[in-house]
Amino acid sequence: MDAAIRAYVGLGANLGEAEAAVRAGLAALDRLPSTRCVAASRLYRTPAWGLAEQPDFINAVAALDTALPPERLLDTMLDIEREAGRDRRQDGPRWGPRVLDLDLLLYGESIIDLPGLQVPHPRLHERAFALLPLLEIAPDVAIPGIGAARDRLRTMAVDDIEAIG
Repeated sequence: MDAAIRAYVGLGANLGEAEAAVRAGLAALDRLPSTRCVAASRLYRTPAWGLAEQPDFINAVAALDTALPPERLLDTMLDIEREAGRDRRQDGPRWGPRVLDLDLLLYGESIIDLPGLQVPHPRLHERAFALLPLLEIAPDVAIPGIGAARDRLRTMAVDDIEAIG
């Protein structure tokens, strides 16, 4: 593999067999070209965020070493979602139920602001369901432009987030 960048991907699902969908998503990330999954958090059961009247989510975070540029990595992540049965063009309400959701949380120390791609993920620093699994596998990670992820998590309630297994 060419020079690799450490990227972090958030995974979530709350429709169908959500745990299996997240595990399949982790496996699919590890099969991406020029990419290796170097760590994955435990799975977490999380109450729905944004639109609360829906099933709990299963969430996780994967650390990838990848030589893919961020736009190509995002494209491959969207392919994985489509293969799992997600059609973003026909998604329901924002923050609604998902068969599989993959979010590029961090791409090295890059700050990217392109149509359809913002890194760090614009709400990462507000979401305990993403920060908790991220910090499990990268306890010292910083969010570019924000600061230490652990400092953000300290200000959030996490009592309703449950590790699975």
